[in-house]
Amino acid sequence: MSIILTAPHPILRQVAKPISQLDKKVLSLIADMTTALLAAKNPTGVGLAAPQVGVPLRLFLIRPTPRSKPQVFINPEILKYSQRTQSSKDQDGVYEGCLSIPHHYAPLTRSLSVTVRYQKPTTDNLQLTTVTETLTGFPAHIVQHELDHLNGILFIDRVLEQNSPLFKVSGKTWEQITL
Repeated sequence: MSIILTAPHPILRQVAKPISQLDKKVLSLIADMTTALLAAKNPTGVGLAAPQVGVPLRLFLIRPTPRSKPQVFINPEILKYSQRTQSSKDQDGVYEGCLSIPHHYAPLTRSLSVTVRYQKPTTDNLQLTTVTETLTGFPAHIVQHELDHLNGILFIDRVLEQNSPLFKVSGKTWEQITL
């Protein structure tokens, strides 16, 4: 199983390269990332991008609920962002965190829905198929976060951009910190 890199590892700041073909290396990476995502417990992982395991390729997984099977996104691009946004101030808002910056959370605003085009392995794992899908709510939030990873952007960059508070969590204690 891969170790999840933490900031300030330089690979986390690289723009990831596209995947041109589905081969044994990519399939092995997907399997390894799935194991790492499912094993992430403190905090629980809801998404994982290939750069977070030291591989600068345009690939990420999302798992919006603990019972969800990880969904694979290869070479994703967001075609449309909704103008409606969700933030932690909303009833269903999200405090965003990151496995590469463990135990830190911030109330970030993201688009409520996104239309994303991506590739995924066919059921026989022999080739890639292209999918276009609109995701709403928490899955959309995760996709935006993971796509940032593929572009070398960390959630703390969004914290600074949005002038949002950042909290370090230790047990049940939330302490506001500055960057």
